[in-house]
Amino acid sequence: MRLLTKIALTTAFAIGLAGAAQAQEAQHIQTGNGPIASAVVVPPGYTTYYISGALPTPTTPAADGKPAVYGDTTAQTRSVLDNLKTQMTKLGLTFGDVAMAHVFMTPEVDFAAMNKVWLTEFGTATQPNKPARAAFKVVAMAAPGATLEIEFIAVKK
Repeated sequence: MRLLTKIALTTAFAIGLAGAAQAQEAQHIQTGNGPIASAVVVPPGYTTYYISGALPTPTTPAADGKPAVYGDTTAQTRSVLDNLKTQMTKLGLTFGDVAMAHVFMTPEVDFAAMNKVWLTEFGTATQPNKPARAAFKVVAMAAPGATLEIEFIAVKK
């Protein structure tokens, strides 16, 4: 009887592995209701894309000795995500392919406002994946007046 149980368990395990191999995709592990995944597991055979950090596009460009104006946290976050989406589209990627994100913010950033815009792109009905993410406070951005930069690591079969 034990031999039959072992054979049945071994067969079930093998069938489970075969099914997992057929439907392999990056697994976004979500714990809690937050804006990020607690972990993302990427199976073998995926290509990794390192997407350079994107800054917001100025709402008012620098002119006549005046610095560029980038808007509030909401405007800057929307602009940064739109700029990243444009770059990723050129690579055949979507926000659903993002495994890891790094968010760099100056002290002026309203973290709750940034997360509110973030959740319009991640964890939605049409794009349920949420990447793992780390957020950092920094002194300044490369572009004076910008307060936010985001970079992604994406994966695709």
